[in-house]
Amino acid sequence: MIDKNGRQPAGEPEFSASSAAGRADAGQPQSRSAHRVITAALLVIGDEILSGRTKDKNIGHVAQVLTEIGVDLKEVRVVADDEPAIVAALDELRGRYTYVFTTGGIGPTHDDITADSDAKAFGVPLDVDPRAVALLRERLGGVELNEARMRMTRIPRGAALVANKISAAPGFWIDNVIVMAGVPSIMQAMLDEVIPRLNVGAKLIAETVRADLREGDIGTELAAVAAAHPDVMIGSYPFMDNERGPNTNVVLRARDPEQLAAAKAAVEQMLVRVRAALAGHERGAAPAKQASGAAP
Repeated sequence: MIDKNGRQPAGEPEFSASSAAGRADAGQPQSRSAHRVITAALLVIGDEILSGRTKDKNIGHVAQVLTEIGVDLKEVRVVADDEPAIVAALDELRGRYTYVFTTGGIGPTHDDITADSDAKAFGVPLDVDPRAVALLRERLGGVELNEARMRMTRIPRGAALVANKISAAPGFWIDNVIVMAGVPSIMQAMLDEVIPRLNVGAKLIAETVRADLREGDIGTELAAVAAAHPDVMIGSYPFMDNERGPNTNVVLRARDPEQLAAAKAAVEQMLVRVRAALAGHERGAAPAKQASGAAP
């Protein structure tokens, strides 16, 4: 069970679920709810990300995959290789969202401290896991499992392993926290392993409406449409049109097809009105400009 501070005490069965948060055992197959919203956060760990030395390539992939299966990625946070910062972020995020995914910090070097931080956050020992040792021995053959490589076999007690088909060293899943490597190809392989075991909600449906107007032309009117359709997420995204110049796409997202259709219709009607108003303004301005030009 989870104690009053949101921690899983040592010795408790692994992956005890919190029904209120919609958490699922790592060993269970994926299930979908048409009504429940499943949420997630992504915690990116690493000094190299914050220094700019390494350009993150994982956030976009995680966001896209989760959206496609019906999990709402609500927050992305980047923290340094600093145990108190990692523990604090884990404690906050795992109590707020259905799942927390982490990337980075599970390699063989001294600054790979994600496993240590997870164990501390959950109040469980960090053990050399025989399953992880066996995986590395099989992968490496006769190569020595030295102290550095053995760091990658340390798993918080009670965690399930997340398979790594690229280099064998596993990630792990404890309660609602899923720990993956930072190397993009390995992270993607690990994410593929856990996706079938996630609880997922109704997928978001998206519609895009081309405005043929500048974003500043529709800002006020679009806000009114959004206020009238609170269950639909509406955003405007400017782009440069080679033919028209500055233009805007209006993107609408919702889970209910009828609500989405109603909001889309409202956006389209609003755009017709704004275009007509702007056209009328331009027609009225033309004679005044001509008259001004003819004046002595």
